[in-house]
Amino acid sequence: MGSLAHIDSYYAASAHPAPDRPALAGSISCDVCVVGGGIAGCSAALHLAERGYDVVLLEEQRIGWGSSGRSGAQAIHGVAAGQAKLERLIGPTAARAVWEVSVEGLALMRELIARHHIDCDWAAGYMLAAVKPRHERELQVELEQLRTKYGYHSVRYMPRQEVCATLATQRYTAALYDSNSGHLHPLNYTLGLAAAAETRGMRLFQGTRAVSFTQAGPRVRVLTAQGEVHARYLVLCGNVYMGDTAPALASKIMAVATYIIATEPLAAERARTLIANNAAVSDMNWVLDYFRLSADHRLLFGGRVNYSGLTSFDAPGATRDRMLRVFPQLAPARTDYSWGGHVDITLNRAPHFGRLAANVYFLQGFSGHGIALTGIAGKLVAQAIAGTAERFDVFAKIRHRLKDLV
Repeated sequence: MGSLAHIDSYYAASAHPAPDRPALAGSISCDVCVVGGGIAGCSAALHLAERGYDVVLLEEQRIGWGSSGRSGAQAIHGVAAGQAKLERLIGPTAARAVWEVSVEGLALMRELIARHHIDCDWAAGYMLAAVKPRHERELQVELEQLRTKYGYHSVRYMPRQEVCATLATQRYTAALYDSNSGHLHPLNYTLGLAAAAETRGMRLFQGTRAVSFTQAGPRVRVLTAQGEVHARYLVLCGNVYMGDTAPALASKIMAVATYIIATEPLAAERARTLIANNAAVSDMNWVLDYFRLSADHRLLFGGRVNYSGLTSFDAPGATRDRMLRVFPQLAPARTDYSWGGHVDITLNRAPHFGRLAANVYFLQGFSGHGIALTGIAGKLVAQAIAGTAERFDVFAKIRHRLKDLV
């Protein structure tokens, strides 16, 4: 089968050129077969290849075609569930270990960008913005927990006056600012990880769907439309696109559609009046708004979710309406791009990692916190395959049951 082009997004339009990679034809063998060419799969392949493993990566479409190349691109600390819920699910010691991995994920992302010279517009700064008084109280509790319990001191409280001086809107009443988090061009980051893995010997096949897999003695046989891969280990990183290949995984996540628009380029001065500190911003509503500036001074604004598909309503119009509720002064600005994508959300908003067999690993359920966490997840699975599984197993022990929803 051929691969589909990237959707018509700002990211695709501004992506760096990438070479064509062939589809798999015939039978090949390797140490590790990775399925899925997003950040998690490319990071796993890179870290495995750096350890000397012979790695094959299969991508049904092309690198970064799914959520890794479409997202709001906010690289932030923690996991979507929050630390309080994690403590209830797995206890305080394991919850701290998950927290430490998430913070390490931010450092790893910056390290990979620097070490592999990935041009992806990294910018530091993230604001979690309150919309109502209850949110302000929650921010104060969060600040106290992060500083005193987790020793995380890059975060600080912004009162309303400072928020209004930073963002050109009256919508938000307070915020937490984290200088350690930030935002980037997610497709170029993913392409850079894939290229780095290829320089270390990874074999990459695009337009190649993993149809099924079976155990073949001590190895795993992965069947594709025109070939097969025999591997010692299999790593599944397809998230919402793995349903037919691994039905047991599909039952643990929801494919939730979310939408983003990109304005026309704004003058640099005008763009900086919208977000003076160039931070990524998201609010605290259950159905949240999130936005940031691009390197060429567009406002990228996302929001609204849909549980029934990507095309059941006027997503571009609805997303623009949400943008104008925050920044009504952008009414004259043209919308140049609008697109949607699926987020893999678990019921409890905690990541879902584990094994389907002793030599079959999976990573999914990042629940909107995937930019930094997917990269470190790839490193964890590489460590586990190499024999050091303690940190991977902390995540694998997180329960995903209906009674753990709240």
